[in-house]
Formats: sequence, C-alpha cells, structure tokens
Amino acid sequence: MLEDPDELAVLEEIQQELILQEQSVIAEYERSLQFDEECLNAMLEGLDASDKVICPVCRKNNLAVRNHLVFCQCGLYISTQGMTERKLRSLLESTVTEHSQRCFHSPEFTITSGMEEEANLLMSCPV
Repeated sequence: MLEDPDELAVLEEIQQELILQEQSVIAEYERSLQFDEECLNAMLEGLDASDKVICPVCRKNNLAVRNHLVFCQCGLYISTQGMTERKLRSLLESTVTEHSQRCFHSPEFTITSGMEEEANLLMSCPV
C-alpha cells in the first residue's frame, strides 16, 4: 500500500488521463461508425432511385430525359417524343434481355446519325 500522498496523487492523475484517453477513443470510434452508416445510407438511396438509367454508351453516368431529349454527360444527345426515364429503362432492359436469350455476349451501344442527321442509339453485338 502506498503511504506517500504524492505517489497517490500521481497515480490518480494517471488514472484520470487514461480514462479521458479511453473516452476520446470511444467518441472517435462512434463518429467513425456514424460516418460509415451515413455513407451506406447514401449509397442505398442511390440504388433505390428506380427511375435512373445508366448510359449504355459510357456506362458511367445516368441518362437524363427532359424536353423531348435523352442526354448524358458523355455526349449522348438524342431527340425523342413522349419518352420518360421509366419508358427508356423498360425499352433498354427488354432489348438487352431479348438479345441475351439468344447470345451470351454483351451488346455494345453507339450513337449513329439517321437519314435526317438525327442521332439514334444503336445496339450491336460484337459477335
């Protein structure tokens, strides 16, 4: 047993520092968990956006459908009539599904010019 009051005071001070350090580590860990949860929720919200359509040409960005146009940041720009993101998604899904029933290769999408210089989305198979 310690009899010197100075030694006892030093040990109590060390104990308090260790408690504060432990509380700091726990707080940092909780902040990290909260950040991870927020990131996961943001990713899940992005997956839940059911009307979003990934551009079949660049396969990176989402397509946008506005004012009779379908466009993407990659340069895809197609004039349409009565097109919605939901309808576009359905058309792309059904076309790719139909192809995959006959062929195991992934189709490729490109932009072509039609007869009146209007852009069209063309699906082709490399095989």
